[in-house]
Amino acid sequence: MAKYLVIVESPAKVKTIKKFLGKNYEVMASNGHVRDLPKSSLGIDVDGDFEPKYITIRGKGEILAKLRKESKKAEKIYLATDPDREGEAISWHLLHALKLEGKDVSRISFNEITKNAVKESLKHPRKIDMDLVDAQQARRVLDRIVGYKISPLLWAKVKRGLSAGRVQSVALRIICDREDEINAFIPEEYWSLDATVDVEGEKKPITAKLYGKGDNKIAISSKEEMDKILDEIKGKECKVLSIKKGQRTNKAPLPFTTSTLQQEASKALNFPISKTMRIAQQLYEGVDIKGQGTVGVITYLRTDSVRVSDEAEAMAKDFISNSYGDKYLSSGDGVRKSSKNIQDAHEAIRPTDINRVPSEIKDSLSRDQFRLYQLIWKRFTASRMAKSEYETTTVKISVGDYVFNFSTSRLVFDGFELAYTAADDAKKEKQPVLKNPLTEDSKLTVEEFEPKQHFTQPPAHYTEASLVKTLEELGIGRPSTYSPTISTILARRYITKENKNLYVTEIGEVVNSIMKDSFPTIVDENFTANMESLLDAVADGNVNWKTVVENFYPDLKEAIDKAEKELEKVTIQDEVTDEICPECGRNLVIKYGPHGKFLACPGFPDCRFTMPYLEKIGVPCPKCGKDIVLKKTRKGRKYYGCIDNPECDFMSWGRPVKEKCPRCGGYMIVKGNKIACADEQCGYVTDKMPEREE
Repeated sequence: MAKYLVIVESPAKVKTIKKFLGKNYEVMASNGHVRDLPKSSLGIDVDGDFEPKYITIRGKGEILAKLRKESKKAEKIYLATDPDREGEAISWHLLHALKLEGKDVSRISFNEITKNAVKESLKHPRKIDMDLVDAQQARRVLDRIVGYKISPLLWAKVKRGLSAGRVQSVALRIICDREDEINAFIPEEYWSLDATVDVEGEKKPITAKLYGKGDNKIAISSKEEMDKILDEIKGKECKVLSIKKGQRTNKAPLPFTTSTLQQEASKALNFPISKTMRIAQQLYEGVDIKGQGTVGVITYLRTDSVRVSDEAEAMAKDFISNSYGDKYLSSGDGVRKSSKNIQDAHEAIRPTDINRVPSEIKDSLSRDQFRLYQLIWKRFTASRMAKSEYETTTVKISVGDYVFNFSTSRLVFDGFELAYTAADDAKKEKQPVLKNPLTEDSKLTVEEFEPKQHFTQPPAHYTEASLVKTLEELGIGRPSTYSPTISTILARRYITKENKNLYVTEIGEVVNSIMKDSFPTIVDENFTANMESLLDAVADGNVNWKTVVENFYPDLKEAIDKAEKELEKVTIQDEVTDEICPECGRNLVIKYGPHGKFLACPGFPDCRFTMPYLEKIGVPCPKCGKDIVLKKTRKGRKYYGCIDNPECDFMSWGRPVKEKCPRCGGYMIVKGNKIACADEQCGYVTDKMPEREE
């Protein structure tokens, strides 16, 4: 009979860990959390000391019964949940739910699910770290108070099923603010001039870019300016002005953290954040490798540390030395420390064994598992390798009084690039490489000049990857929260995703507007980031978790009370329209659904008629003169189109206005607090704002 009981979170780990331990060990899974706050009520004593009231999660009774039965038989119990705050809290909840007080109970944790790591953890059992538990409790309580106190206000104001969240509401605001920036952006014209130059002795011409006139850099903002320059340089001699040689080194990348893995997998593999975390979880918990059995092939996936264990460092050094040669080993000067917080108790995300080369275990992995494992393996291997080195040449050439320049580079030593190239680097334009050395006497001939018109571009829409990067830079959330935060606002249809880009939906705009007006603190980036710092302080044992909640709650309660009073003054009624229900003759009303507004019969449930709501904006279609209406794509993104679609195909992402462009006669659109011609080539802008006809 087993003397020792090891309790893990995931059933997938049971099989992996059981294989490492002898018959004296029984390994069982809790299937995640076993206790939580009740769904039907707040579950927090906000009038007392903010003590949470935990209950057994529905459906976990049978699992707890089995765990209790085994724990009674065991001489010693090891709580082996994940090595982070959440895992520490689950162990603490298990201690109470299984009534293990008085029993021989120890907490063990391991950063990777390998035989050595699991057995080593058993040699170093410890008590549950209550500072980590309290940090998780503080986060859970704060999130519950925000969610349960604000969400009902959204139900009353807009529709049931909406939600607010301490982190999700900030993420939504960040996306909305970017959308506002893009909508208000007015492009500015500028020009560039490229010269295609034949170099004597070279098969391919090189492209040189206009720098300036003499020593002065110039900016070209119109076709007239460009034509003047082209006239001045027409037929002029081309010669080398200066050649500057130099060297450039590229540092090896750092190994992956949760955030950087999510970003790179999105760029390189086109994985959504949620998919990256799901596949990484499988690789961490264990996969069946032919000839090796079930083993975890990567380390723990929720971390913001770039630290690597001495054992892994030594293993990587041997592998690189044997596979590529000693000259490819890193000198160690590029390794940076990560910021101090609880997650740094972990390591970076890396393969548990660098000798487990991706190509050799490809047959044991699914296609997606292989692609993600290969990315992690290559990045870690590269992080322990030497810098790459390039020889650079910067050349200035003159055509008349004007100066053009171009740069060439030659790879001297590939270093880490032998193993890995980041997705962004792979997309960079390659610099030309000349076969023969260039001298100031080299003969140059301009083949042609290529003037190009450009317009400044608005900030890019957020993608999942760039949003994660922004959240991390602002200090909002933690590695474990990025994926669920984005998944939540997508699931609530506050945002939608098209071709990787994130767009705000109509319902998202409404929710963000209410949050900004009624709860500005909650959606303030600095406030949320400061709260993360306080949670870190709780985890470090420097701040009492209830003090954090006590300081937070009064301001929130005041804002909620104020919002409730203001809402009481407004009778929330369905807006009646002139549209008549074709089935029963009543006037249709405007309602909110998951995708935004729609028209419905007020006679529901007797009459169930519904139809799309086409909101007229009081502007005639520039093509056919009929009404322009606010529409939404299938995924919920707003645009403006003709009510007579498909007969009329007019559409605009910007909101059209009645006024015609005085310069070109085209239609104009709202750009922030200005109106501008929809045709960028025209570029007409005025500060006059149109009368909005809702």
